[in-house]
Amino acid sequence: MFRNLFFAALVAALCAGLVTSAFQAWRVTPLIFAAEAYEGSGADHHHEEAAADTSAAAVPARSHDEDEWAPQDGVERTAYTIFANLLMAAGYALILGAVSVLFNIPITFANGLLWGLGGFAAFTLAPALGLPPGMPGMPVADTFARQLWWAGAAVSTGAALVLVAKFRAPWALAVAVAVIILPHLIQAPVAPDDPSGVPPRLTAEFVSAVLFNGALFWVALGLAFGWFNDYRAARTGGRTGALA
Repeated sequence: MFRNLFFAALVAALCAGLVTSAFQAWRVTPLIFAAEAYEGSGADHHHEEAAADTSAAAVPARSHDEDEWAPQDGVERTAYTIFANLLMAAGYALILGAVSVLFNIPITFANGLLWGLGGFAAFTLAPALGLPPGMPGMPVADTFARQLWWAGAAVSTGAALVLVAKFRAPWALAVAVAVIILPHLIQAPVAPDDPSGVPPRLTAEFVSAVLFNGALFWVALGLAFGWFNDYRAARTGGRTGALA
């Protein structure tokens, strides 16, 4: 079972990672490059404000950002992006496999789309309601607070979906709705004002592209996972638990 889980996660991660990397190169990365053109003007304005403010906390934060390492544009940046996407896809695929085994809910090609949409709802859509995707370099709220709120939204949404899948009853649906809403009753961490000068239109395009990319990633992950499970089941002549 665990060997099948590993291979299913590997195949699904390869498919989803490559698909999402291709979409990022086509749609997301150009938006990031377009936003970087505005960083100069926004950064100059921010620097003037920092110069007027003699507090010791303003300058070190700026110099830290300038010293941060980043891959070079071109082949190096693309290679790191693909590698990161593959690792992320493998991690999420293992989570899907673990949920499938733990709650005995098979992943097949027939229901792979539902698994993918569930993953998108839990790990992308629900957290984005409070923490929308932000372009690299934009100001963000406290990292730990963002991670804590993101985890709460993702876990609660995922738990609600599993509850509905296991217990298809009105009470389960009512509890699931309450669990999904619960983290949103707590205000998500608020980022400071954006000094980069990026137009709101470009930011909106980036958010929509990232959300579409997330949906594409999860659908590819769920379908690939389900297809490989069906393929293994056909070769072994039947299913052996949640993962065949």
